[in-house]
Amino acid sequence: MAISLLFFLIAGILANNLNLPNSVNPSSYMNRCDNYDSNPQDLNRQNQPNGGRTQTPNQVLVNSNSDFAFKFFRQVSSNGGNRGSPFKKNIVFSPMCISTAFAMLALGARANTLDQILRGLDFKPSEIQERMIHEGFHNLIYSLSNGGSGLQMEMGNCLFVQNELHPQPQFLRELRNIYGGEIYMENFKDTAVTEEHINQYVKMKTHGKISKLVDGVDPITEILLVSYIYMKAKWKKPFDPKYTTEQNFYVDPYTVVKVPMMFQMGMFETGYDNERLCTVLKLPYKGHAASYFILPDKGQMERVANSLSCGALRTWKRILTRSSVDVYLPRCLASGELNLKDIMYTMGVVDVFTDRADLSGITGQPQHRLSGALHKAMMMIDERGTEAAAASSMDMVPMSMPTIVKFNEPFITMVVDEPTNSILFMAKIFNPTEK
Repeated sequence: MAISLLFFLIAGILANNLNLPNSVNPSSYMNRCDNYDSNPQDLNRQNQPNGGRTQTPNQVLVNSNSDFAFKFFRQVSSNGGNRGSPFKKNIVFSPMCISTAFAMLALGARANTLDQILRGLDFKPSEIQERMIHEGFHNLIYSLSNGGSGLQMEMGNCLFVQNELHPQPQFLRELRNIYGGEIYMENFKDTAVTEEHINQYVKMKTHGKISKLVDGVDPITEILLVSYIYMKAKWKKPFDPKYTTEQNFYVDPYTVVKVPMMFQMGMFETGYDNERLCTVLKLPYKGHAASYFILPDKGQMERVANSLSCGALRTWKRILTRSSVDVYLPRCLASGELNLKDIMYTMGVVDVFTDRADLSGITGQPQHRLSGALHKAMMMIDERGTEAAAASSMDMVPMSMPTIVKFNEPFITMVVDEPTNSILFMAKIFNPTEK
């Protein structure tokens, strides 16, 4: 018996917001990627090995999610990550989307399979109650889906189940109540009809932006889990399209491509990381999120990619200063496809992909395994952020020579939800013209 997971991220597409029943205070998400300490309420486990201090479910989640995001990025950067592709390809993924999907799978996992999934997501099962993990995801989904004016986001989950199976009531109840999951019964043996249903579901959720997510369904698949996250955002300071010109982008010493290079001058937060040998630029969205653009020095891409961590993010928050900057950033639509089975396997999530998997919490029988896990992601960078018709704003800048930050070589970017310190997605852009 086989279980498949399919994940996708679209940055720049809006669907309806989730309406989870509780409100969340974003300040409760402060984590070790911050420059300050938090003083959480004593809501959880007793006798924690942390000097008597306890963490809220929100803090537990974001701490581990941050570590998982950077560890996953280092892993996928070391082997390229893109299924069937050469090493130097664009890499785009949502750590939030991936961790949410595997956390949902953990609802139905038992014994060593459960332990491996949680450890693979950088949780410590011996120190953290599983209840706290799921509660943290529930709260974070709500918080991200209510990101404020100018930043709109949706996270959602859907389970497609072989109609001969009978999922456990407790699993279904927790899937709905914790993750807002939807359930559809399918006949996977009728592959054409199942494929059409899944693609129509995705097309509806993305307002037609993704019309064919799956191309072929394995008839032996019995459970298919789809997890998605959408972001639609506007730059706080949009680029003016009239200043976008065609310029060179240096993919490597032997490859030069023409790209539409956006430009604007103004006051921005930027800095140079002497330890990692890279320039960092922060561009805020309206609302609660910001993009960090990281430009490695020549020949230093792998050094920078392998050094990304919460420590790097702390350093950047400390060194970034607001000053007069001329920003050059390529307009692009980057996408990526990752084989999560290979990546998660190397990160210790092993049994779930074998006959040793115990997923009895889903169907009542342990003989189910994860046959594959595919993650598709898309990231749009344009003049307005991701929304049309935004008025340009003008800055009063000092009468001095501005710093020039020009992203005309491979770079890294990540979108961070600032109140929760959640890393929504990450990308390594080698070639902005790559489709």
